[in-house]
Amino acid sequence: MTDRIHSLTVTLERDIRDDDIEPLVEAIQMLRGVLDVQTFVADPESHMAEMRAKDDLRKKLFELVR
Repeated sequence: MTDRIHSLTVTLERDIRDDDIEPLVEAIQMLRGVLDVQTFVADPESHMAEMRAKDDLRKKLFELVR
């Protein structure tokens, strides 16, 4: 028996202005089976999480080189 997928999450490689993202949102909406596309505004929490993840990776790479 196969699993049934109810949703997908797309993560962008960088923050994109809301007026620049519209063509991508429209393209995703055109795909068969897509019911809705929602955008989420970047906020200080997401920025802090990204900085912490980068710092953690930087420390691990430094330890590996050392």
